[in-house]
Amino acid sequence: MVMEPDDTDSIGRAHLQDPAERTHTIARRPPSDHLRGWIRRFWIPVWDVPEGESSEQAVLQYPVCLSITTPAYSRFVGPHPGVSRTVLEGRSWGFGTMFAPAAGAKLLGHPVRDQAGSWCDLDEVPALAGLTGPVRALMAQAPEDPEIHARCSALLEDRIARLGAPDEEDLLINDVVEQVEQDRDLLTVAQLSERMGIGERTLQRLTVRRLGLTPLWLIRRRRLHDASVGLRSVHSLSDLAIRLGYADQAHFGRDFRTSTGLTPGEFAARWR
Repeated sequence: MVMEPDDTDSIGRAHLQDPAERTHTIARRPPSDHLRGWIRRFWIPVWDVPEGESSEQAVLQYPVCLSITTPAYSRFVGPHPGVSRTVLEGRSWGFGTMFAPAAGAKLLGHPVRDQAGSWCDLDEVPALAGLTGPVRALMAQAPEDPEIHARCSALLEDRIARLGAPDEEDLLINDVVEQVEQDRDLLTVAQLSERMGIGERTLQRLTVRRLGLTPLWLIRRRRLHDASVGLRSVHSLSDLAIRLGYADQAHFGRDFRTSTGLTPGEFAARWR
């Protein structure tokens, strides 16, 4: 088993960015230690796009729910099975929370499969209702100030702390996702099922209910995240395909293009 350091705090793995992009910055904050079962991180983008232009941000989202508050909207976002695309214009900011896999269903009060690929207003999530105004008031003062970020994080953490400690199933779904994300040798649902000590059908029902996604999706998404990193310094597409567990370069190319809209070669060319 090859376990690698937890790199889920690296936005770059999921963000299909162009290295020439200079319109935004992203600050990140870890959650308090006792809330890591519910929160992965906070992220705070600040952007300044020249008048008359726009900047599309494409993200291979992690299998988790998010919240994002900006001056224009405040949303709770379910896991996106494809590529999430957001267009930035003008000068503005966002305050975002990436929740842990277990948090989505607990916050929504129903299976995450009902929210996958969609969003609702933040105020429609009972545990988070009423946060939009205070966060906007704080962020408007100084959107790039780490102290402001800390105060916004504290507001949200106060709400999440009311969930109490994660229960057995919460810990299980967090562990399922962590195993897939960190072990590059996990390439099949059968391997994952054996690792977790539960049947494949039980695993399928668990991930669909708690994440709105299948176990196979988790593995494919991990491979695409790995690909987005590997393509930035790749010398051989065929070698990279093998390292990622694909049968050949053609299968890798089809999977990457279907998911991102770019061929591996087109994405790699951005980084040359």
